[in-house]
Amino acid sequence: MEFVSTSHTSVTTGLPPLTAADVDAAAERIAAVVRRTPLEPAARVSAAVGADVYLKREDLQTVRSYKIRGAYNVMAQLSEADRANGVVAASAGNHAQGVAYACRVMEIPGRIYVPTTTPKQKRDRISWHGGHHVELIAVGETYDAAAAAAQADVVRTGASWIHAFDDPRTAAGQGTIAHEIVSELGRVPDVVVLPVGGGGCLAGIATYLRAHDDNVTIVGVEPTGAVSLAAALAAGHPVTLDTIDPFVDGAAVKRIGGLGHEVMARMGATITEHPELGAYASSSKATILPAGRVSLAPGSTHISHVDEGAICSTMLELYQNEGIIAEPAGALAVTGLSEIELPDDATVVCLVSGGNNDVSRYGEIIERSLVHRGLKHYFLVDFPQEPGALRRFLDEVLGPDDDVTLFEYVKRNNRETGAALVGVELGVPEGLAGLLERMAGSRLHCEHLQPGSPAYSYLT
Repeated sequence: MEFVSTSHTSVTTGLPPLTAADVDAAAERIAAVVRRTPLEPAARVSAAVGADVYLKREDLQTVRSYKIRGAYNVMAQLSEADRANGVVAASAGNHAQGVAYACRVMEIPGRIYVPTTTPKQKRDRISWHGGHHVELIAVGETYDAAAAAAQADVVRTGASWIHAFDDPRTAAGQGTIAHEIVSELGRVPDVVVLPVGGGGCLAGIATYLRAHDDNVTIVGVEPTGAVSLAAALAAGHPVTLDTIDPFVDGAAVKRIGGLGHEVMARMGATITEHPELGAYASSSKATILPAGRVSLAPGSTHISHVDEGAICSTMLELYQNEGIIAEPAGALAVTGLSEIELPDDATVVCLVSGGNNDVSRYGEIIERSLVHRGLKHYFLVDFPQEPGALRRFLDEVLGPDDDVTLFEYVKRNNRETGAALVGVELGVPEGLAGLLERMAGSRLHCEHLQPGSPAYSYLT
């Protein structure tokens, strides 16, 4: 059943198009509640890319993400009757915190639906921000599943639907980030790099910046495992992806919002090639550029994507060097710098969109980073059941800088050989060639498990 809301949930509901004036009005409306976050120069990142890079620190926002801006802007415009009837929202975590905070401040009852994959840290923060004003409901494994349950609630109860991204009022609230950037810099930056989830933040910021300077280059960055905006631009309309990788929970959306797609299509956004776009390549409504770094002209708009492992590496680098605790979606924009050629001495702003990261996830973050950097590899090794077999593997196969980080027999039996899952961390990525050569020359049968393969996913 297709959901039709009685609230203004998308650009298709008849609301006037999103404008820069809407963003200015939102900035005044939310000023008393939303923190004006710092725009910080990033010396290390600037040196790495050869440009003047600033980080917009929305991880330091009241609820550790920019989502409070849109949620509060929408709820501040509800009538007294709507407030009394309560609100409903769906979120992967950050929008939920914004809605919960607004519910407590405005004393509005709310029901918030989140995917069951939402990290515990985010769930705890939602409950803390909302207090007794909010009921938290976990359902489904993705944002889209949680949204479907929330929409059914709206139909059943008549509560107001506070959309995470596909509402011009939400997008206008998120667009106040651009209002602050321009105010802080004194001008529109040359390049702005933004994370893409549902597209509301991208739509709000892009609309505001383009209204003030046609020459600003806008880059949206999606996780490789959830390229819903690129797919929509290729198809000419929003489409629903069959599967997504939920790791970047703040940006893992199966279907982009109609508003985000419309704004990007109107701006003529190009997209980076991706296997998911193959179904639309022959009749694509957007220009698809080859994978790799792209050079963008002033005033252009582009949507790229970055591997989840690269995002993890950026998270660790931001923490170790700048002391920034960024969640996966919060590191998207900085990671995206690796996908574009920047003009010399360009002024670039990257949005660090959130810092709600559960410390228990750092084991997986480190693992994904090592695999992405080519330092961590897994093998199935058939060891003969005889004394000294493991010692020979350690002495004859491993290099001096290699380390076994996992050793686990796949089956325990009395056969002459037994397969073991072996995880090896290399000293340098280039050490893999030598390791594979030594394995080939040994008496052991070794199978290199490739990331993304069924065997790799099942065994690791």
